[in-house]
Amino acid sequence: MAQLDTSGRVLQGWDPSKEESWDSKIAWRTLWISTFSLTIAFCVWFLVSAIAPKLNQIGFDLSKAQLYWLAAIPGLSGGLMRLIYMFLPPVIGTRKLVGWSSLLFLIPMIGWFFAVQNPATPYWWLLCLSAMTGIGGGSFAGYMPSTGYFFPKEKQGTALGLQAGIGNFGVSLVQLLGPWVMGSAMLSLGLVMPAQAKDGGEIYVGNIALFFIPWTIIAAVLAFLYLKDVPIKANFKQQIDIFGNKNTWIMTLIYVMTFGAFSGFSAQFALLINNTFGAASDFAATVPADQLPKGLTYAFLGPLIGSAMRAAFGPLCDRFGGAIWTLISGAGMTVTTFLAALYLHPTSVNDFWPFLAFMLGMFFFSGVGNAGTFKQMPMILPPRQAGGVIGWTSAIASFGPFFVGIALSGLDAQVFFFGSAVFFLICTVLTWIYYARPGAPFPG
Repeated sequence: MAQLDTSGRVLQGWDPSKEESWDSKIAWRTLWISTFSLTIAFCVWFLVSAIAPKLNQIGFDLSKAQLYWLAAIPGLSGGLMRLIYMFLPPVIGTRKLVGWSSLLFLIPMIGWFFAVQNPATPYWWLLCLSAMTGIGGGSFAGYMPSTGYFFPKEKQGTALGLQAGIGNFGVSLVQLLGPWVMGSAMLSLGLVMPAQAKDGGEIYVGNIALFFIPWTIIAAVLAFLYLKDVPIKANFKQQIDIFGNKNTWIMTLIYVMTFGAFSGFSAQFALLINNTFGAASDFAATVPADQLPKGLTYAFLGPLIGSAMRAAFGPLCDRFGGAIWTLISGAGMTVTTFLAALYLHPTSVNDFWPFLAFMLGMFFFSGVGNAGTFKQMPMILPPRQAGGVIGWTSAIASFGPFFVGIALSGLDAQVFFFGSAVFFLICTVLTWIYYARPGAPFPG
């Protein structure tokens, strides 16, 4: 047995399954640095969800469908990026993966910083910039399997739950900070030209991109200075054997239910509120403007709750197994989504409050399911395949913002919600049959 050597950039003799071949300090340091970078990554990926609701206030003239598309494109590009990232951990290693990814986050930030300062910026360029933010979403499919290499199975539920939960918090963070940052002349540092909002105030939309730039640079520096690589190598051909395992396909559907819904509804939540209950709703002209809900005021709550639940339930999944929590998640998501759909043809602004309550319930259960699924995969699959399946399932589920955006731009919202509830029910039944029932063939 090779002796553990942590002196170089590559950890020699590293084996988390044996206490003498594992260093917990290195594992947790890797987790915290990569999680810091991942949080910034999600801020980048959902940057457009914070910017899009403000564009028509600062001189742009975009339709509801165009705004939905802007917020949807990061889901498409993020999913495609994940299909690349899922193969990178055993090829380039953790250090370069996190370090170079952090630097790449700067490209869409700088692009949006300049674009929003000129309302004449063409729509095609806004779509390109939306696609560039997908690098933030793509990184998840590399970071998570990479972190999994550093922890023993019995700790992976906690470690991956913390990383994904705190990383997902970036969705809420960019939406929570958005209104405050974009309203601050001081944070513009004299670099952002103020725009005259339709309500008469000044707004600095470019601030939201400017704000995250220094944090991104810090993440890159920390990665290059302090991260190490594990000696796990696999070429492309070796990695695609995951597609011969039926659990890959079942878990993909289930993770589309949990993370696909989390990411999809998070990206479109502010626009959905504005278009259904807010200033762009059918009854807006009959209600005083100050009584209409503003999407960005509430949109951050959903991803905040979902992210917190993903982190909080990691230890519970280690203790009780992931399958039971995934089952509970599916049942909860089915019921809350169905009930939320009942309020999507509102006759009064008062219908917003039960809709919001049921949507926050859906986000709660999606977070529980995200924790459960990521505990299941390392338990029901061999170590190298588990990393690949985590990357693959996260790639497919990250198309959530794209599919939800396209659906809302072309379908009645209520019809889409009812369809989503049916899909969640099917995934819940699959969870019961294969993973959660007594005597299940793949308990996890």
